[in-house]
Amino acid sequence: MSVRANIEPLVWDSEFFHLSCARLEFDERAKVLAPTDLNVFQLVQAKVPAHQLALIDGLSALGFSLAEGEIDLEIKVGMEHALIPSPEDAFNVVVADASHISLLREAASAAFRLSRFRTPWYHEQDSERFYALWVEKAVLGTFDHQCLLVQDASGHPMGFVTLRDLGSAEARIGLLAAWPGCSGKGIGSRLMQAAKRWCADKNITLLKVATQTGNVAAQRLYIRCGATVSSTAYWLYRGLP
Repeated sequence: MSVRANIEPLVWDSEFFHLSCARLEFDERAKVLAPTDLNVFQLVQAKVPAHQLALIDGLSALGFSLAEGEIDLEIKVGMEHALIPSPEDAFNVVVADASHISLLREAASAAFRLSRFRTPWYHEQDSERFYALWVEKAVLGTFDHQCLLVQDASGHPMGFVTLRDLGSAEARIGLLAAWPGCSGKGIGSRLMQAAKRWCADKNITLLKVATQTGNVAAQRLYIRCGATVSSTAYWLYRGLP
C-alpha cells in the first residue's frame, strides 16, 4: 500500500532531543511518500489507528518500525466525585507549586520507564529529561494546567497527577505516578480520585487518559476506576541509520 501524508516538522522536539524530528499527518490528498522525502529528517513519527493494518504495512515498507502501542481510555465524571470528606482524605491532596518542582522532576525522571521515547531512536536519558520537564510545566501551568500532589498525613509525597482542561467539559490526565518506593499502597486509586474531584469542581464530565499497551498495571487501574477503552493505536518510527 502506498502512503499519502504530509510531513510536519516538530520544532520543539527537534530542539529538545537534538534530533531533526517530524511527524506524518495522513491525508488522502497528499502526495505518495517516498524514502527520499523522509531522509530529510533523523526521526519521523507516525501514529496509526491499530485497525489500519494496510497502512501499517505501507509504513513498514518505507522503513518504519514499531515503537510502542497506545490505549486511550475515558471516564465519565459525575458530581459524586466532588470534594466530599471521606476516609481516604487522610491522604492530603495539594496543588503543587514551585517549591515542589525539584522533587517532582526527580520523581518523574524515575517513574516512567515504559516510554516511546526510548532507544534506539532516542538517547538513554532523553525520556527522563522529557518527563521531568513535563511535570515542571504542569506545575507552572504552561503545558498541562495543574499538578496535584498526594501526601500522607505527615506531608510526605506519595504520588502526583497532572491534568489539562481540554474545554467542552473534557480533561486529560498527562502524567500519573506513585512516588518512588510507594508502589503497591493504593496510591494510584487515590490519584484517580483526586483527578475526578478536580474535574467535578470544574464541571468537567469526561476525563481522558492514555497509556502504553505494555503497561498492564495502569490499564487495570483505569478500568478499576471506571474507564472504558475509546481507541487503540501504534506509534511507528523511522530513523536514519
